[in-house]
Amino acid sequence: MATIWKGSVAFGLVNIPVELKSAVRSEHISFRLLHAEDLSPVRYERVCEADGEVVPWREIVKGYEYAKGKFVVLTDEDFKAAALEQSKTIEILDFVKEEEIDPRFFETPYYLVPSKGAEKGYALLREAIRTSEVVGIGKVVIRQSQHLAAIRVVEDALVLELMRFHDELVDADDYAFPKADLVRPQELKMAEQLVANLAEPFDPSKYDDDYRANLMRIIRAKMKGKRVRLEAGDDEPKDAQVLDLMSRLQASIGKSSARARRSSGRAPAKARGARKVRAKAAAQKRPRGAARRRSA
Repeated sequence: MATIWKGSVAFGLVNIPVELKSAVRSEHISFRLLHAEDLSPVRYERVCEADGEVVPWREIVKGYEYAKGKFVVLTDEDFKAAALEQSKTIEILDFVKEEEIDPRFFETPYYLVPSKGAEKGYALLREAIRTSEVVGIGKVVIRQSQHLAAIRVVEDALVLELMRFHDELVDADDYAFPKADLVRPQELKMAEQLVANLAEPFDPSKYDDDYRANLMRIIRAKMKGKRVRLEAGDDEPKDAQVLDLMSRLQASIGKSSARARRSSGRAPAKARGARKVRAKAAAQKRPRGAARRRSA
């Protein structure tokens, strides 16, 4: 993949030349807006709200709306004055425990790939972060924008994750959440049993974007002039409020237990024991001569 940024990671007096490369890819399906009559692409026009006329780019300026209908216009010189120096160094300011960081801070991951000749310094920083079980926190300027950034270890890679600044997070106190005392002990016990039944090692390959897969099936069929019929989903209405929580939990536990048995490929111990008892009883009823003929 293409290099997004080149520079170095600095901690103390150690500088490690690196390149920033994408660690994720977008699989979203993009569409163009077309004129239904002749399928010609539709252009977006910059239309003035006051007179309805199309405005050319040379007559467009950027404004900050500080009150309804009130704007402050910013010029190119204003943006240049506010711009930060294009530093080519990510300086690690602090090392912190990862569990101390609210997951909401993390935004977009990138691989830090060592430049030629920087392999030893790269491995040194990686192993120091790994053994210390910490995350490096610093700042980086990419495309005129400054970002808070975390450097963590993922297998043999250093991953830089762009982060949100603290004032970008919405305080949980802005919303109302239910208290724990609403839950009865027996409900909690059954919910914990359901969680235990559904517990599995994380396997991301199990989870696919079903909506995207359905769209691609329809698109491929239409390209061939065909129509595709997709299976209908579960149309069972979902209650806005679950009135009988215990019965729902019991039904869920039954379904999860059956799924666990299917995935393991083994019947529960009670069923295996019953099969053994039936087999033993059948053997006792079988004529002795028949048993000898089979053994012969």
